[in-house]
Amino acid sequence: MRKLTFLLAAALAPLACHAQEVALTTPVSGVVAEVAVKPGERVRKGQVLARLDATIYRARVDEAKAQEQGAAAEAAEAKRNLDRADQLYRRTVSSTTELEAAQLAYARAQSALGVARARLAIAQKRLDEATLRAPFDGVVTKRAAEPGMVVAAQCAPPTLIVLERR
Repeated sequence: MRKLTFLLAAALAPLACHAQEVALTTPVSGVVAEVAVKPGERVRKGQVLARLDATIYRARVDEAKAQEQGAAAEAAEAKRNLDRADQLYRRTVSSTTELEAAQLAYARAQSALGVARARLAIAQKRLDEATLRAPFDGVVTKRAAEPGMVVAAQCAPPTLIVLERR
């Protein structure tokens, strides 16, 4: 195992010395809508380099927001029903079974709300990932992206921009 680690480190050492250029791409699929830089241009960390058409990603965020709002309304209603069932149970008007059913409905509604919030966070992250930003200050050395180009998120997605750290 030590020998393998050493050989791997020795093999990667030359790459680390020349790791000035970084090939950039987006982790999501889509069609390039805009390329905001050209070769030789200096960029700042966080600057937009390229954008994919985000129509589908925006729609998914809107859909997730609507689902979250619906789940929040369901959870609020389940909470009111639980409070009502608890009051009736304390006055010995309703049974333990009815109280437990209200508790279960509330737990399910809370769970559904948690799922809806997670889906919204994922949709928002995907929307953000449709915009390629400079991870550091540098100079664009190559621009492979053009508007209309299809980017497929896969194991080895195509390079859109090559940025040199300076």
